[in-house]
Amino acid sequence: MRKPATKARPVVAKGTSQPLVRIAKKGAEGSDTPSQLIDAKIKELNDWRGETLARLRALIRQADPEVTETWKWRGVPVWEHAGIICTGETYKAVVKMTFAKGASLDDPSGLFNSSLEGNVRRAIDIHEGDTIDEKALKALIHAAVALNTSASSRKKTIAK
Repeated sequence: MRKPATKARPVVAKGTSQPLVRIAKKGAEGSDTPSQLIDAKIKELNDWRGETLARLRALIRQADPEVTETWKWRGVPVWEHAGIICTGETYKAVVKMTFAKGASLDDPSGLFNSSLEGNVRRAIDIHEGDTIDEKALKALIHAAVALNTSASSRKKTIAK
């Protein structure tokens, strides 16, 4: 006789075994919230990457106090407001901030420096010692939220 599972299984995309998202309920026994998982990721890195990720997170929260933090794709912090705004991936030599709809955003300050060939996403690679143009980054976040909310509004209007 098979023992019943005690943990909820993650949502999985059709045709794959990769979890789409892990959003734990706050206070659920034995599970962490996405914000707690991001806290742990920052602490675990314990170097310039953790400091950079923490700074990006603070800037995102300042730019959009209504942002929701999620945890997707095997440990990637994701910030959402009416859809994905951006992700915060950490690699050995770079912290990558990928904007889900970056190709549709104006970037007058030229922050996007990675994934420039794609039709949808754009990214900002931050290396050790790089400075962040906080004003320009907040403007990009505002633009991403505006794009998400305008797209969300159109979908609601069409559905009526």
